[in-house]
Amino acid sequence: MAEVLIISAGNAEDLIGATLAQHLNAEVLALPLVGQGRRYEGVAKAILGPRNPMPSGGFPFNSLDNLMADLRAGFIRDSLEQWRVSSQIGKRVQAIAVVGDAYALGVGVLAHRSSRAALFHLQPQISRYYWGERSTWERLKQFNQFGAEDYLWYERWMHRYVQAVFVRDKPSEARAHQLGMSKARFVGSMAMDTLGPPERDLSPWLDGRPVLALLPGTRGDVLFSLPLMLEAASRLPETQALVAWAGDFQNLPLPEGWGLQVQDAQTAVAGSGQHRVWLLRGAFSAILHVGQVAIGTAGTANEQAAGMGLPVVSFPTRGPQYLLPNALRQARLLGRALALVEAHPDVVAEAVRARLLEGPLRAAAQQDGYERNGPRGALPQIARTLHRALGI
Repeated sequence: MAEVLIISAGNAEDLIGATLAQHLNAEVLALPLVGQGRRYEGVAKAILGPRNPMPSGGFPFNSLDNLMADLRAGFIRDSLEQWRVSSQIGKRVQAIAVVGDAYALGVGVLAHRSSRAALFHLQPQISRYYWGERSTWERLKQFNQFGAEDYLWYERWMHRYVQAVFVRDKPSEARAHQLGMSKARFVGSMAMDTLGPPERDLSPWLDGRPVLALLPGTRGDVLFSLPLMLEAASRLPETQALVAWAGDFQNLPLPEGWGLQVQDAQTAVAGSGQHRVWLLRGAFSAILHVGQVAIGTAGTANEQAAGMGLPVVSFPTRGPQYLLPNALRQARLLGRALALVEAHPDVVAEAVRARLLEGPLRAAAQQDGYERNGPRGALPQIARTLHRALGI
């Protein structure tokens, strides 16, 4: 059977890569460049590379502190090992799919040049929407984010080696063609394709009130964001809050005066006085399917919530991911689907209440959420393109 190497650069990119693997009629070797690549477990034939988590969670250039922490944790050592593995494994595979930014593509080019295997680039990170209405000068003021907003010269240069480039949205396809990237295509939302059906029936936990989805993410931001979300939810008694929780329940951050009762490995309830909030593991899609509005400080999860028609209220954290510059970028990306507000429970609660009822704010949020995060069906089309290259 043909072998395909999937290289991915982050948790969301791992999820896209693992979902793509499920559509491939081939054996998949995975090389995650950030973290442990757990998304590939049970999907890939082998998960390659050092697989060491970095303190920044894949965002070394968000701040100097993030960069220094990653360097101390062995960032350079691990990068060199990933380059070695890509060059070695590239010799045995028949196709390579890179999911991520220009750096990830560079690792893919190393693998391609050692074998001349067909190379494909899935680029879910760059979007023309990130620009907003800012001038080039305004964008240059945040130089560490400039390269995440447009296809820079070295990424375009590397595209000479690829057979096809799949981009995030239609405006980004137009921008790519403007820059001479004729291989760029928009075939649908890769992120929305990773959102599966509801994992389980949530009716035992629902009490009839509108569901408020709390999406604190998976990185260190949760230490700040989850307590604030719970405090905001306590100010919204007309809603029922459900937390999409990805970690375990040990040392879970709670507001002062709150307690936690763990019911089983997948279920816990946090409470203060008469207020109760369920924390559910392995129920992310299920929560989005019953939710009506969300509070989120996550990357892809916020975008998927918006794509499901949930208005998202967000606030900047202390990092490492959802710092103010990143929060502003996502606000430009999602448009009216995301309201970025002050990190205060009262302010967050009021923004949620304004978007809970049917009305202009809710309708506008849903329109931008659907338009900027759809349609689905990208990954099956990309898989068919790889199959053609493999002759299957």
